[in-house]
Amino acid sequence: MINDQIFSLAVQSIDDKKAQNIVALNMQGISPIADYFIICQGNSEKQVQAIAHELKKVMQENGLDIKRLEGYDTARWVLIDLGNTVVHIFHKDERIYYNLEKLWGDAPVIELEGVLK
Repeated sequence: MINDQIFSLAVQSIDDKKAQNIVALNMQGISPIADYFIICQGNSEKQVQAIAHELKKVMQENGLDIKRLEGYDTARWVLIDLGNTVVHIFHKDERIYYNLEKLWGDAPVIELEGVLK
């Protein structure tokens, strides 16, 4: 599966679990870690875990490996590494504190209108 399909599948799966304030950043040429960062939030630890669980399930159903999953147990900031796409699922309070969008402010924001159903 090509990177754009993985990206779209990730965005759709977190949206299906009602992730809020989904922002995608194009990290190409900015970070060697990944081509895309997807950042979203949940309102509770349970919702953060539900979003992460859904993303993991959808990736596995499509035969895709998750390179790394961190933070699931505490559910304050779950990082899911899909290779060229890294998904950051924050608890709403942690998102404000870490403010990745500002940290990576030079990364172009990707319009998600065509990706979300």
